[in-house]
Amino acid sequence: MGDRPFSIKIFLPHGQPDGLRIVDKSNWTGRGIVFPRSLFPDIKKRDEFQETGVYVLVGPSEDGELPKIYIGEGDPVKSRLEQHFSKKDFWTWGVFFVSKDRSLNKAHVQHLEAQLVRIAREAKRSFFDNLNEPQKPSLSEAEIADVESFLEDMLSIFPLLGLSAFQKVGLSKVKKQQLLTIESKGIKVTGYESPEGFIVKEGAQAVKAEVPSIHHYMSVLRRELMETGVLVESGDALVFTQDYFFNSPSTAAGVVLGRTANGRIEWKNSKGETLKHIQENTSHGGESALKGAHGDSESE
Repeated sequence: MGDRPFSIKIFLPHGQPDGLRIVDKSNWTGRGIVFPRSLFPDIKKRDEFQETGVYVLVGPSEDGELPKIYIGEGDPVKSRLEQHFSKKDFWTWGVFFVSKDRSLNKAHVQHLEAQLVRIAREAKRSFFDNLNEPQKPSLSEAEIADVESFLEDMLSIFPLLGLSAFQKVGLSKVKKQQLLTIESKGIKVTGYESPEGFIVKEGAQAVKAEVPSIHHYMSVLRRELMETGVLVESGDALVFTQDYFFNSPSTAAGVVLGRTANGRIEWKNSKGETLKHIQENTSHGGESALKGAHGDSESE
């Protein structure tokens, strides 16, 4: 995804922030429609539901931290969403994307569906209600370029909706002095801060055993990361099979240490300086190893 600035316009037809939302992006032919499940019977007559599009249904997973999602396509989306409204219980809200100029056809949305499933499976930030792996249709080189451009715009909107299922850790140039580590109980973990959150690097270790006082959500998240294959057993420790980002340094530290932790104290640079120290120096205008570091969500 590029770093070009863009603007998002969110229209609330009913004047309710948690109700129906129409999402438009600057210089984009697409449009996103976000809606709570409870409103579906009242809003499905809208014109957008009659269009060809790709959709994501979202709900909480059973006793878990990672969401459960279903990805699909419809021509039009209305008939497919009607089926899911009556037959799928897990989802609490949905979002679908159509084109304002009706340029998306059945093959285009099949391509988008297949790509979204692939990206979500690689990101491992959700559980799937989907059973099948959709196949990409046959498209011309020019059509693929157009649809992939449409996909990039979709991917830039998902995080704004609070959906991180499609966020993968991108290739970023991290300087050695920006890396932070935790060494404890025979494990070594390397990570760094980024705009998405706190990144723990592939190959980092986590302790196997949890302390009894660990927060429930952190214990559940550790279990889910093992279920999705992000964490695998290796000798006396768990190991990260890919780069993975967490919402805060404290969540990252807690997962690797198996206990409640203050990430601003646990993460340290090569000089032994804590993230807290680095951030305080940055905020006071001093030179820091982490330029533009942002604060932690947990209190000390």
